[in-house]
Amino acid sequence: MKAKALLFNFIGFAFFFLLLRYISGFILAETPLYAVVIVAIIANFISPKFGVIASESGQKMMMKWVFIKGIRKIK
Repeated sequence: MKAKALLFNFIGFAFFFLLLRYISGFILAETPLYAVVIVAIIANFISPKFGVIASESGQKMMMKWVFIKGIRKIK
């Protein structure tokens, strides 16, 4: 279950990183290293965070995201 949460974290980060990196390619003619680092920080901030918690009924996967208020349970 923790591996699944780690994979979801990576997929979320990679999606937003590649999207922002593609968009920054149109804005900046040449993308220097600091622009890539800034895109990585922004992607890390806006990507959803997944985690696993242990409860009486077993392990549950939870998601927290900037655009959604509160924490959501993932099936």
